[in-house]
Amino acid sequence: MLAYTVRRILVSIPVLVVSTFIVFLVVINSGDPVANFATSRQPAPSQAAVTAFARHIHANQPVMERYWNWITGVLHGDFGPSVQANLNIGHDLFTRFKVTITLVAAAMILALIMAVVFGVFSAIRQYSAADYTITFFGFLFLAMPVFWFAVLLKQAGIWFNQKTGSQFLGTIGEKSPYLEVDTTWNEFTDHVGHLILPTITLALVSFASWTRYTRASMLEVLNSDYVRLARAKGLRRGKVMTRHALRTALIPLATVTALDIAIILGGAVITETIFQWHGMGEMLVQAATTLDVYRTMAWLLLSAVVVIGFNLIADLLYAVLDPRIRYD
Repeated sequence: MLAYTVRRILVSIPVLVVSTFIVFLVVINSGDPVANFATSRQPAPSQAAVTAFARHIHANQPVMERYWNWITGVLHGDFGPSVQANLNIGHDLFTRFKVTITLVAAAMILALIMAVVFGVFSAIRQYSAADYTITFFGFLFLAMPVFWFAVLLKQAGIWFNQKTGSQFLGTIGEKSPYLEVDTTWNEFTDHVGHLILPTITLALVSFASWTRYTRASMLEVLNSDYVRLARAKGLRRGKVMTRHALRTALIPLATVTALDIAIILGGAVITETIFQWHGMGEMLVQAATTLDVYRTMAWLLLSAVVVIGFNLIADLLYAVLDPRIRYD
């Protein structure tokens, strides 16, 4: 298992390096921050100020030198200069990442639990009324655009607060700007209240597709020879389902979950924008509108690390769920 883990980690490193270089080329060619600096300010800055700005963001350096200086700086905790004065990109990135990862983790955990429960139940009760109901709602949530679903939930949260006379369901921001009684319990409930609607938005969209994968995989496993043999030997139904069928059926779900983490991060950008969270979504929007190259690269780098990290975790889960993989 250790050798398998080391091999997967070593394979992930060159993938990360190549992806950062390709994305760096795309980002630096997507706009000219120097020209934007020269034309967007009133009064227009002097040529000396424009030259100093270009030197500040390293726009006067060759592409390979810029990339090398940036990637080596990242290894020392320096994510490069921002177009905004006195903005520490590294501090800003990790402060916002803590906000976003809370939302993403909560959504993924909820979606995985629902996908396993409803997917397995749907497979066991194939072609029943419950199976058709789960399938209907799965396709319904799968067809819903994230931004539209988020707006609906936000309006539903506002309506609920008005009807109940409370502010439990937070619809703006990741937390309240102030609390009447600032205690640990009040802070916790305030965070939970603001987390509910965005989490439901991301979880239901992901749950829709993951349930279908779980159902299809479970049906395939239930019809396999070794499951029939386990039943013929007289093993309890629950033991057959959990130790023999479900364990194998989870492998495709682990794959699709790892691949969908990029989609979830993209959905988090939209969700955070609608609910006005100060997370990585807001950071990306601000960086893109101001043509902040290094701030955009910081966001993309951390996202690449998360995506590659989840794929690495999925590879390791394969070996846990199916020992034949690590033996090979």
